[in-house]
Amino acid sequence: MVIFSYLLYYLVIIPVSLLPFSVLYLVSDFLFLLFFNIIGYRKDVVLKNIKNSFPSLTDKEHLVLMRKFYIHLCDVIVETFKSFTISKDQISKRMILKNPELLASYYEQGKSLILAGGHFNNWEWIATGIDQQISHKSIAIYKTLSNKFFDAKMRSTRGKFGLDMISTKRVAEIFREQKDSLTATIFAIDQSPSNPRKCYWMNFLNQETACLYGTEKYALEYDFPVLFGSVTKVKRGYYTFEFKVVADHPASTEKGFITKQTNIELEKEIVKAPEYWLWTHKRWKHPRPADIPMETVM
Repeated sequence: MVIFSYLLYYLVIIPVSLLPFSVLYLVSDFLFLLFFNIIGYRKDVVLKNIKNSFPSLTDKEHLVLMRKFYIHLCDVIVETFKSFTISKDQISKRMILKNPELLASYYEQGKSLILAGGHFNNWEWIATGIDQQISHKSIAIYKTLSNKFFDAKMRSTRGKFGLDMISTKRVAEIFREQKDSLTATIFAIDQSPSNPRKCYWMNFLNQETACLYGTEKYALEYDFPVLFGSVTKVKRGYYTFEFKVVADHPASTEKGFITKQTNIELEKEIVKAPEYWLWTHKRWKHPRPADIPMETVM
């Protein structure tokens, strides 16, 4: 396994990563033909997710949306490959923070932040490029990969311009250690909780959905302001992102508010441009237990 990972990385990923962007997107076009027309990678999952999320669309519209999603997905794949060799100058031009003054105002007040977002547009380039565009020390929470070789490579790539990658197993420890530092900690809010009984259930994209509660848990405990990050695809290979305040003083909010509101913001993004969300993810794999009420913190 280690040898295969080593060969895949140095003989495939790095050579592709070194390609100029004009050629890189030709590779993306090829991958689209491969994934969509030949392999059919997770097409059953994608189509089911899209149909359940947008029941008012016609079958034809569902298929059009699915096709657009795969085109974008292949762009994200090659852009992720590019992350391994992308320069600081390149990433700063291709993933631009539109309102750095909002985060700067909290830095000047001596306040750490919690940044919430989803797997929308290019989340990998957010991780790669955010630290150099804000004054806070950026930290991202991630689930450790089972492949130790690629786990190390992804951590070093995402963190090469300053971001600290922290395993989900160390979140509580890091918050304790960094509570007196000025940090901006990034949480992905749209992954499926492993335990359907320990989460927050709400309606999301026309479905009963189990939502992670970690973002709100630490926001309440430390009273760090919560901002939601919205990403826009300007054109192929170019994105902007901006933040809006969800909770300025989380400790004064009702339980469930932050979780619900951040997911509402994500839903707005998805409804506006659904082809840019990660539809291959099995987001709704857990049904709600009959004894767990909606919109209640468990």
